[in-house]
Amino acid sequence: MLSNFHRIHRTQRLLRMLEEDAPLLAARVAQLTPERQRAAKMYAEQLTAHARAELERLREQEYPWDSNDPTPEAAD
Repeated sequence: MLSNFHRIHRTQRLLRMLEEDAPLLAARVAQLTPERQRAAKMYAEQLTAHARAELERLREQEYPWDSNDPTPEAAD
């Protein structure tokens, strides 16, 4: 099972890839019918929105470091 840090990192990477790919999507779907172009673009938008929502959810689950936490830490 991945730690929350790794999930956040993977989701950020996915979101970055989707956002960087958005301008290229139009070129890739240009050969499709207008209906399929709309469907492909809508799917990409929904996937991006879902990734953003997932990233926000994961960030909300992060626990900030608490200076009053009595948990011992290893020495250097």
